[in-house]
Amino acid sequence: MLAPFVRSVLAEPRAPHPPARTWWDWALVGALLVTAVGEAVFRSDVPARPLSTVVALLVIPALLWRRTHPLPATAVGFGGAMVLLVPTMVSDVGDVGLVAMLAVLVLPYSLYRWASGPEALVGTAIVAVPAGVGLAISGDLGDVVGGTTVLVASFALGAAMRYRAVAHQREVEQVRTLERGELARELHDTVAHHVSAIAIQAQAGRAVAATDPASAVETLAVIEAEASRTLHEMRTMVRVLRDGEAADYAPQRGIGDLYELARMSPIVQVHRGGDLAGLPQPVEVAVYRICQESVTNAIRHALNATAVTVEVTGDGEVVRLRVHDDGEAARPATTLGYGLLGMAERAKLLGGACQAGPDPAGGWTVEATLPREVPQ
Repeated sequence: MLAPFVRSVLAEPRAPHPPARTWWDWALVGALLVTAVGEAVFRSDVPARPLSTVVALLVIPALLWRRTHPLPATAVGFGGAMVLLVPTMVSDVGDVGLVAMLAVLVLPYSLYRWASGPEALVGTAIVAVPAGVGLAISGDLGDVVGGTTVLVASFALGAAMRYRAVAHQREVEQVRTLERGELARELHDTVAHHVSAIAIQAQAGRAVAATDPASAVETLAVIEAEASRTLHEMRTMVRVLRDGEAADYAPQRGIGDLYELARMSPIVQVHRGGDLAGLPQPVEVAVYRICQESVTNAIRHALNATAVTVEVTGDGEVVRLRVHDDGEAARPATTLGYGLLGMAERAKLLGGACQAGPDPAGGWTVEATLPREVPQ
């Protein structure tokens, strides 16, 4: 048990992005230096006053580096504390040191908050030497208990704040990962759908260009509209990925837009039924995107298909959707594509399920079941 713990401590890197020195740090150090000088001038009861003053004036500035260089700052601070113990050990004098030197108690906090694992271990040993010697020669149980409590509290607070910062960073990374996944799904679904529509319209335009130029011109207008919409949606997503730029989101598609899928091809038929009113927006978006991706895949991959049927039904506490094509069930890809993966992810995130595969009656079928209520 001890060996894995030691290895994990030794592998712990420094805390990232320690704050730079600010005016507040300079003001704190300045106030402590003024306090030390004032004590040196007005407190005649301090033993070894010249030594105490020199040590304080050397140690206090080290606080400026407590975050960026926690181990050297701790070594200077508690090294100075060890120097102040020498007169007490060699002669019968009271506590040597100025009150301003109590500021070194912030160094154990900084050590555990910002230092790497090896630095924290070395720094703990550095702190333990003067602390142990001082408590041993004090001879007062109250001083021993109080001093130990203060040091442990300083270490514990630094460790707690470090853990809190690490946990927050992990939460941020998880949110970013979820956002990247959502953007990837949106980008794939949007671009694949529009590009497929453009390809189909282009094929139709070529077929009628020679015999019906007017229809070819209409087809080119549809291609232009689809290309413009694709470019707009891609630019919207790119703005999301750029720091400091607000995204101008277009209204999300929903069940009311399903009939637009029929524009992709004359063989697409859309049917809605049951209670589909009052659905949460995430559910509506998921229904539309799953149907959109399914229709796109059917048009692109179903061989000799004569019909692609989209059925969405509100059934009690769930919404069911089914997209079926009557083409040959074979698909050119042997591995799970991003589209199928995205559909499954959308359904799973809402507490539902999505399945896709060859239909026993022929063709290819995508079926999904989504709850009407979005899980919290």
